[in-house]
Order: sequence, then structure tokens, then C-alpha cells
Amino acid sequence: MAYRWMRTLVALLACWGLPLGHVGATSNAGYDDIRWEHLVPKDWDPSAQFKGMDFSKLQDGDPKATELLASLKSAWDAAPAEPSMQGRKIRLPGFLLPLDSSESLKTFLLVPYFGACIHSPPPPANQIVQVVLDKPVKGFRTMDPVWVMGTMEIFRSDSPWGGVGYRLKGVKVETFKP
Repeated sequence: MAYRWMRTLVALLACWGLPLGHVGATSNAGYDDIRWEHLVPKDWDPSAQFKGMDFSKLQDGDPKATELLASLKSAWDAAPAEPSMQGRKIRLPGFLLPLDSSESLKTFLLVPYFGACIHSPPPPANQIVQVVLDKPVKGFRTMDPVWVMGTMEIFRSDSPWGGVGYRLKGVKVETFKP
């Protein structure tokens, strides 16, 4: 039986960075609508080290599979940020993963696809954004699809769910509507 997480990895590599719904060039209030692919430097290829590998030959418990997963986690935790994002006013769609445990939400991770960070492996660090709101909001739950507006900065941090590559100083969170 092929190693189960490898199938997940292949699926993630195939769909990482895909935008959530249609995203235009400019949004309201002077914030640029961006897609997740804009957060990735053009010359970074997260699948480069896996090209030509036949994952179907790996079995559960295979030391090579364990080694590959550790290599993937290390590479994705160190995923480079896109320098042009520093200081940019943006609006980004994604899925919300609260870091607060209260009813009011002030800090959360924004991730590109449903279930990211909850399942393993997490997305690359350049696909995880820590959002810190200037004012707490209510009414949002884990994995709610949202739009977030704010000023982006390159920011390296670890979270319980994976490496973080950006922080967004959020000014507005709203339910995602394409």
C-alpha cells in the first residue's frame, strides 16, 4: 500500500497557491486584491526536490518516506516570502484558523484552502498569514471563508499549525463572497 500522506502531498503540490474564487486587480478603499500565488517568489518551486520521484513505490513505514516528509516540512517551514509584499495594502481571501480562544477574535491564521494546517502536512510558510486585527470581531468560526484587508509585512514565526511567513495588520474581516 502506498504511503497515504504522499497522496496528500501530491494533491497539495498540485493545488497549492490556487486562489479562492475570482480575485480582481483592485478592491475598494485602496486595497489591492491579491491571490495566494502572489505571496510566492516566482523563482521558488516547492516541488523541485520531488520531481521524478515515484511515490507509488514507497510503503507505509518506509524510512525513505519518513525522510522525505521531514525534508518537505523543513523546506516548507523555510519557504521564502515575496519581498514586494512588504508594506503593501491588500485584500486577500482565505480560510480562518483562530489563535484566540475567546468569543472575540483578534489574532488568527489565514490559509489558502479548507483544512489547511489542521491536516498534515501544513502549507508552506509563504502560504500562511498571521492576521492581527486592530479591533476584535465576533461571529467567525474555524475555517470560515473570509476576506481580510490590511497591511502586509514579511514576518517569520512558528505556530502550532506550521511556519508563518507573513503578518497582516488587519483592519477589516468580512465573510467571503465571490
